[in-house]
Amino acid sequence: MKPIPWSSIQSWDCTNCGECCKRYIVYLTPHEQLAISRAYGSEFTIPCVRGFYLPKKLDDSCAFLYSSFGRRTCAIQHMKPLACKLWPFEVYTKAKYGRPNEASFTFRGSEFFVYVNPTCNGLTYGIPSTRMVNQIVPEFVEIALGMRKQQQFSTSPLPFSPLPVVRTYV
Repeated sequence: MKPIPWSSIQSWDCTNCGECCKRYIVYLTPHEQLAISRAYGSEFTIPCVRGFYLPKKLDDSCAFLYSSFGRRTCAIQHMKPLACKLWPFEVYTKAKYGRPNEASFTFRGSEFFVYVNPTCNGLTYGIPSTRMVNQIVPEFVEIALGMRKQQQFSTSPLPFSPLPVVRTYV
């Protein structure tokens, strides 16, 4: 499905469904690949034409996705790849998927075009809430620009500590 402008979304909250960790391949930056390989071993980054990506478990979910108390969470929150931090948002300096007026978001005097993947279960459609405008979208823009590493509004709160990674990948 084609991403839609952020202004169509009233609010977004991660529901810990883990669907994004099953549906998509997570491509890594060179820095991410090196950090993950050093921390977990080279078998946790798979080479391909585009560079490297995270391996999948037998159930087709990311090797770092784990379930606990009915919630699915990333075991590498401390080094979560940029692609995962940005999900389900996409931030550009030019309109990419049309509807530029609706996708436009002004951040610190610059215009960005923010889109959202409509397959995410955590979306509520409607007029953007104050939290969406003042906290969620700005944080995604900061992450995309490399201005922020720690997520506060753009991830689900962790009610428990991550479990060790179990090597049950394909």
